[in-house]
Amino acid sequence: MQGTVDGFRYGAVAPLAAYLMACLGGALGLRCIVRSLLNGQSWRPGWLALGAASIGCGIWTMHFIAMIGFHVEEARIRYDAGLTVLSLAVAIVVVGVGVFIVGYRGAGGGALTCAGVITGLGVAAMHYLGMAALRLDGSIHYDVLTVGLSVVIAIVAATAALWAAVTVRGFLTSLGASLVMGVAVSGMHYTGMAAVRVHLHGTTGSSWAGDSPSSLALPMLLGPIVFLVLAGVVVMFDPLLVLGEGERIRSGTARRSQQPASDPEFRPTAGTPRPNRESYARKW
Repeated sequence: MQGTVDGFRYGAVAPLAAYLMACLGGALGLRCIVRSLLNGQSWRPGWLALGAASIGCGIWTMHFIAMIGFHVEEARIRYDAGLTVLSLAVAIVVVGVGVFIVGYRGAGGGALTCAGVITGLGVAAMHYLGMAALRLDGSIHYDVLTVGLSVVIAIVAATAALWAAVTVRGFLTSLGASLVMGVAVSGMHYTGMAAVRVHLHGTTGSSWAGDSPSSLALPMLLGPIVFLVLAGVVVMFDPLLVLGEGERIRSGTARRSQQPASDPEFRPTAGTPRPNRESYARKW
């Protein structure tokens, strides 16, 4: 018996909320990666790890919120909690691999392609691992061509996101890039869901063992959302990200130009006039 699949049980609420979470994770991740590149003396591994975790949590939270709207009319759906958590770990780890590659190797053709393929395949693996966590009285089948299209979208989206992470600098451009990332990630998810076919077993109305979506929603979403909020606080209160690279350079130049030549810390830059030593001595 073929099941009736509905991916929009709650209308536009779940897709819109899922898209916003993907955008939030992407925006925070991009700003963290930009922060690691603005100052070579900053703790780059820490900022890259925070950016990867933000993007990974945003993608996974988007997937899980969107799956709350997934419904099979003839059967109850439950989830395996272990596989669901594993899909979150996969999302963070594979995004981290791509972020660290471009964070240290740059956006060159070879590094960007390698990082984009790895990250895209990882995002697709996260999605289908999350789908494997579904428990219902039936079996799930996929249209191969549609699955292939979803993987291609994931790779293209990941490559574009990583390119933006090491190329985009301004706040508004980062915000625009995160909105595009949200569209791409959501598009990958719903393309993958369009490939789903459910074949039900003979006993209608029964369900396999597992946790219901409502019982999983709060505990599963609480951790990633709290993490994204904390990451947002870190990004908001970092002065280098608030001022931007241009303000950092100008403020640093102004401080150097105000230091006297007798100061051992003073290192005049090119074009900075040296103070008159005689007038400086007379003043004291």
